[in-house]
Amino acid sequence: MNIDRVNIDRVSPSDAAMLAMGSGGALPQRAGAVLVLEPGPDFEVTRASALLGEWIRSVPRLRRRLVRVPFGCGRPVWVDDPHFDLRLHVRERACPAPGNERALLDLAAAVLTGPLPPSRWTAVFVTGLTGGAVALIVVFDHVLADGIGGLALLAALADPAQRQAPADFPLPGPSRRRLAADAFTERLRALGRARTFRQDARTALAATGGLRPEPIARCSLLRPTGPRRTFTVVRADLAALRSAAHSHGCTVNDALLTAITGSLSGLLGRRGEHVEALSVSMPVAARRTTTSSELGNRFGVLIAALPAIGPARQRMPRIAALLAERKKQAATASAADLFGPLFRLLAALRLYRPYLRRQRRIHTLVSNVRGPGDPLTLAGAAIREIIPVAVAENGNVTVSFEILSYAGTLAITLIADPDSVPDLDELVACLRDELAAIT
Repeated sequence: MNIDRVNIDRVSPSDAAMLAMGSGGALPQRAGAVLVLEPGPDFEVTRASALLGEWIRSVPRLRRRLVRVPFGCGRPVWVDDPHFDLRLHVRERACPAPGNERALLDLAAAVLTGPLPPSRWTAVFVTGLTGGAVALIVVFDHVLADGIGGLALLAALADPAQRQAPADFPLPGPSRRRLAADAFTERLRALGRARTFRQDARTALAATGGLRPEPIARCSLLRPTGPRRTFTVVRADLAALRSAAHSHGCTVNDALLTAITGSLSGLLGRRGEHVEALSVSMPVAARRTTTSSELGNRFGVLIAALPAIGPARQRMPRIAALLAERKKQAATASAADLFGPLFRLLAALRLYRPYLRRQRRIHTLVSNVRGPGDPLTLAGAAIREIIPVAVAENGNVTVSFEILSYAGTLAITLIADPDSVPDLDELVACLRDELAAIT
């Protein structure tokens, strides 16, 4: 094969920003999911692992490693790893006793915060769960894919119709001459976009509240966080929440943010604090769907101060109105793309993490991804539910939320620093009350 015709799989500006923000800290930037399976009598983990290995051949990125390139050749690129070893990526572990959901989520937290192989992903089959269930914990570095890309990976592994034909492997990496030419072409494109940079930057800043937003209320939700995370899941009926939201001219996302801000307000009230508005940061996808061959990060960022006091059904329309314009702005102009070089510079100067630990712009982070509407199977086993999980260096944000819909159920994962949020069970109770009040 002509080495100069090899496709260049280069990280985007957003990917490079995620890479810089996730390096050198106590916690990496990682996301994933826990798939709870209902194995039939013929299901075997060994056979399922072998099938997974076959399916991985149709997703080129999963057998690649990220490498830096010579000076003048642009951002890092993904290249086929000739030493790729499936045994480093797909493993089996027994769930610690008593094998319940708490033990499974604790194991997922350990996998998320542990080391990853060179391809920056892992899949762990978990046995020994109560009721005879088997789980699959899938974890990937955020530079590999965002939430939409992660779903594309899961779909490609679970649904044969969404898999591409296996590619030749390993292919040689692109030559230095090819990398330099590609980087030069990218710089020319960047110059062509320079005339719209000012307007795009204003749009991206508007989506996050402007260059000088009003300072947010100080409260106990903002405390320096450590390297540990704990997960708890709250479930909701998607159809019921959608019906309640639509009856007020709102979306499911509006209803979820109403419930989350109300629950955080309830937790603060139990702590003896009163905060009328809570600032929430959300990624907004710049694409509705993608495929396993088009991964990476493509999203904008939305930050808004949302009302947290009062009945949920009264706050929901106000929250919908506040978010409507900023959603469009965040999807139109990606702050990570536009200001990625600034994030990388702050990380290189070791200023990014000190800023995170002292920031006064957001109280919490919420990620909401629409998953498959119909049930899926994996190696002949029905996927009963999918629980989203993630970890990141959140600075002083003590609790965040990952949300995923699957087959009519919303899984809301609360991710907390256990030392800063010892009353997580009270927050769970508040969230359930808020969801009940909406539906």
